[in-house]
Amino acid sequence: MRVGRVLLTVILTALPLPAAAQEPVRLPGQRLTEAVPAAGTMPTLLQDIGLDQRLNETVPLKLKFRDEQGRDVLLGDYFGKRPVILTLVYYECPMLCTQVLNGLTSALSVMNFSVGKEFDIVTVSFDPGETPELARTKKAAYLERYKRDGAGNGWHFLTGDAQSISALTRSVGFRYAYNADVDQYAHASGIMIVTPDGRLSHYFYGIEYGPRDLRLALIDAADRKIGSPVDQLLLACFHYDPKSGKYSLAIMRLVQAAGILTVVGIGVTIFTLRRRDRRGPLSHGAHA
Repeated sequence: MRVGRVLLTVILTALPLPAAAQEPVRLPGQRLTEAVPAAGTMPTLLQDIGLDQRLNETVPLKLKFRDEQGRDVLLGDYFGKRPVILTLVYYECPMLCTQVLNGLTSALSVMNFSVGKEFDIVTVSFDPGETPELARTKKAAYLERYKRDGAGNGWHFLTGDAQSISALTRSVGFRYAYNADVDQYAHASGIMIVTPDGRLSHYFYGIEYGPRDLRLALIDAADRKIGSPVDQLLLACFHYDPKSGKYSLAIMRLVQAAGILTVVGIGVTIFTLRRRDRRGPLSHGAHA
């Protein structure tokens, strides 16, 4: 079982990264640095993760994976007929990956396009230790959430070995890293739209995706059209803890802080409106 720790969501804008960020992804099992980052520099962890846009590049369709039933498949088995939404997650991720899949499912649920009819989804675990059983469980949960007939034939949950995973993630620009101390992955969030012939057509960042934007991107991909680069707003799941000197997992503090700010904002708004209402009649009477 993975360490049950909460996550801090770190928001990163699309600023140019140092050269180190463009190096090949670390293979699972490699430990992240725990040194305190120099003042004014980006922490090494945040340099190592991201989602780079590789528009019009072809994903390696001959890569071998396993489907939910444990059968050997090629990535290309799911291409050729329809555009594909590609999602890279790991099934035991305690927070961010679930939010990616939840956000995608919510967007798809209000679209008139359906999985398995106008497009397919290929969800691949980037954790080589995960099993087809985990993939099967995750698939059942999201088919239940999506609730459309025939979706099981179009939404595929795959697992694979480190070599295939590394080749796929590098090809699409998905940079991530593993921290053995907490048995968790540092990674960004987003999804990719791929043409039927396997070329990267559109990127969507974050955990919420506009249904209209998704629909238009799928139409473009179906016509073998390649979209334009978009601004990046990355959500990443690790945070540097200066007290422990480590990169730790801790989202509740951000959620709590956001909640407090929201409550304060609402309170200030209500106070301002009430004060304005009280002043209104008095000012009018004085003027009269």
